[in-house]
Amino acid sequence: MTLRQRRENRSGYLFLAPWLIGLMFITIGPMIASAYLSFTNYDILSSPKWIGLDNYIQMFTADPRFLQALKVTFTYVWVSVPLLLVFALLLAVALNEGIKGLAFYRAVFYLPSLLGANVAIAILWRQVFGGQGILNGALGAIGIQGPNWIADPAYAIVSLIALHLWTFGSAMVIFLAGLRQIPKDLYEAASVDGANRIRQFFSISLPMLTPVIFFNVVLNVISSFQAFTPAFIISQGTGGPVDSTLFYSLYLYIKGFKELNMGYAAAMAWVLLIIIAIQAAFLFWTSRKWVFYGDA
Repeated sequence: MTLRQRRENRSGYLFLAPWLIGLMFITIGPMIASAYLSFTNYDILSSPKWIGLDNYIQMFTADPRFLQALKVTFTYVWVSVPLLLVFALLLAVALNEGIKGLAFYRAVFYLPSLLGANVAIAILWRQVFGGQGILNGALGAIGIQGPNWIADPAYAIVSLIALHLWTFGSAMVIFLAGLRQIPKDLYEAASVDGANRIRQFFSISLPMLTPVIFFNVVLNVISSFQAFTPAFIISQGTGGPVDSTLFYSLYLYIKGFKELNMGYAAAMAWVLLIIIAIQAAFLFWTSRKWVFYGDA
């Protein structure tokens, strides 16, 4: 290796050093510590005590709230994500029809994603779905007596799913970008053959968008499994009523920071990582059967 190459290598490592230090001390280091703590009884105030697999065994055999958190989270993910993606796709198709002021509408529809499901929006959602909230006020105006959405176990999860649909903007913009990459020649040829708009959507748009759909599905599934703020604010940190909004991440927070059972919380974090990895692996495996990567 020449002197010049050694100097270039040193310069490269010097520029990489901040990222490598961050990777080691902010990502890898805490992950190793978390893996160790998951096998201990650790209350933050005293030294961790090694208990082996006890946290994991208790999780699946002696903790009904853990199983309830899994049930609520899977329900939330596999109901809200498909609804969000279908709504975002339909809206993207509508915006792709060459309407005037496209940039304005795109910005307006994307705005909720910028706001996200943060604390202020979640508090607003409590006002919308409360017993005397805006939604029930609108229903009452047409003679319908609505329930207390966030206090009724049968409907509480509905309010959280609706809040998730509020953040459709990111998926919509990605879908819109994908639609604008499809050659118009394909639609013109289909029109000549007598295909109407619906047939064109299912025969051209949908197959050509499958890579974008796959990307949005993976992205939204992973983020939805980690949802925390909406359930925390709407249930006031309890997961109620009757644990109907007990998201997995919320229960992890309760175990770690309310009950100071940090070892158990660390074990829950690793189980969540495994669950997300399995979900992602399943999506990648099934993608071979329905994702089309042909030339656009």
